[in-house]
Amino acid sequence: MTTGGGPIASRGGLPPGSVAYRTIGPFDGHTLPAGLRAEHRLKEGTWGLLELSAGSLRFVWDDEKGGVDKLVAPTTLVVPPQIPHHVESDGPFTLTIAFHRA
Repeated sequence: MTTGGGPIASRGGLPPGSVAYRTIGPFDGHTLPAGLRAEHRLKEGTWGLLELSAGSLRFVWDDEKGGVDKLVAPTTLVVPPQIPHHVESDGPFTLTIAFHRA
């Protein structure tokens, strides 16, 4: 799926009343941590909100459902807790990630 221009919540949105408690980035192709390129998951009770402000990325869901979201800026993507995933660069990009809890 190719997406751009608005929020994406293909695996569910942020819970009502959630609050951002930490933000990391901005990252680009040179500064994106290796851990985000490898399969990982958010801890229980934590949602991620990826904000792609420039360029494009591939967001890969590594669970049994699988799938890839091709993100095109400007867009955001909600990542629920405990679902394995990773990102792949698809050219130049600028990415910030905010962590939320209910």
